[in-house]
Amino acid sequence: MKIYVRERLKVGKGVKQPRYKVVAVTGGDLQVLAGHLRKTELEQIARDAGAEIVYLEAVPEESRKGGAG
Repeated sequence: MKIYVRERLKVGKGVKQPRYKVVAVTGGDLQVLAGHLRKTELEQIARDAGAEIVYLEAVPEESRKGGAG
């Protein structure tokens, strides 16, 4: 099983808020009820479920806005 997560964009460094959002889960039956999770929470869920965490790469800002034009 794999759990795909990405870092939240609006959380600054040193801010004590959950920084990760689960994007997808493959290869198992896992239901995530929280909107955002801390890294330690993700690691514990993955360990208990026997899953691997896949951290998705951030998309550059110029690519998010639809490109040049």
